[in-house]
Amino acid sequence: MSTLFEHARKLDAHGQVDDFWMLVEGDTILSTGSGQLPELPRDAQRVDVGGHWLVPGFIDLHGHGGGGHSYDTGPIEIAAALATHRAHGTTRSVISLVANPLASLRTSLTEIADIADADPLVLGSHLEGPFLAPGRRGAHNGEFLRDPAPYEIEELIGAARGTLRQITLAPELPNALESIDVLVESGVAVAIGHTEADFDLAKRAFDRGARILTHAFNAMPGIHHRAPGPVVAAFEDKRVTIELILDGEHVHPDVAAMVFASAPRRVALVTDAMAAAGSHDGDYTLGSLTVTVHEGIARLRGTPTIAGSTLTQDAALRNAITRSRVEPRAAVEALTHTPAKAIAYEHRLGLLSPGFAADAVLLDHAWQVTGVWADGTKVV
Repeated sequence: MSTLFEHARKLDAHGQVDDFWMLVEGDTILSTGSGQLPELPRDAQRVDVGGHWLVPGFIDLHGHGGGGHSYDTGPIEIAAALATHRAHGTTRSVISLVANPLASLRTSLTEIADIADADPLVLGSHLEGPFLAPGRRGAHNGEFLRDPAPYEIEELIGAARGTLRQITLAPELPNALESIDVLVESGVAVAIGHTEADFDLAKRAFDRGARILTHAFNAMPGIHHRAPGPVVAAFEDKRVTIELILDGEHVHPDVAAMVFASAPRRVALVTDAMAAAGSHDGDYTLGSLTVTVHEGIARLRGTPTIAGSTLTQDAALRNAITRSRVEPRAAVEALTHTPAKAIAYEHRLGLLSPGFAADAVLLDHAWQVTGVWADGTKVV
């Protein structure tokens, strides 16, 4: 089946094109252009965008659930959570897991590998734990934290069957730098996070092969005028992608604007969403911990500790443009092509160009989602 999108305002990492058209064949973009339409197959469907925005499908590198469902509790719950985020424009997802016993994590990684085999919209898994600094554990159960060991890393990689896309670790832990070597050799993107690392150690980890900073500013030292910390180390290293949770709570909108200015084309907006995203206030679980959501803010029950977010990526886009005053092209790029590059999918995902996956989101002039296509199929 062929589909022609016409009369669009295209916006992606390559910029804006008015009166844009895009011809999709099956799950792939066949051709694009502006103005005069191409000759169409006889059975082609037509989608008149009516002058609204057409952007690539959003990619979320870091999320834990949504719609009242958690990614830690099996395939049925994962599918339900993914449906919530797809309705908000996230066409490709990396499934993030919090710290748990290694046996439990191996089981979850295998389940996610099975899901990814059946559903190409699931890109694989992200282990946010258990190799985290106890003092920066955030909403991870301290009982399950441990130092990395290369042989245990290899067991986790094996359980994922080639679908472990990202792992977050604290580089100051024993064997952490050696573990980065193992992960990089296996093609896993290594992220620095939940860490006490200073500027120099963060630089060493990046030189060793780490290429992502997990949710910048959160669960790590901040920027001090005599101790720049891991955030500035990431700013200075053009190889590093910087995750940012732009819900207005995790990072002040003006600080988020500084991140975009300091690391152009290297910011990946992520949700870090837990089960309450797209749902309602109340009590939820995040791994083995209880989280209370009040007025859309998730915290570990009885503590001030933020426990993920209730963010969806369309809201992150609106926050970037309206609250942080980020130029729209840069905001869209941070949800599309930059996260694709972070996990080596930049040749297939994140652009509205021939040969790329037919993932697209329609947005009105207020940046609200009005339609979603993934692999050429209408989702919303």
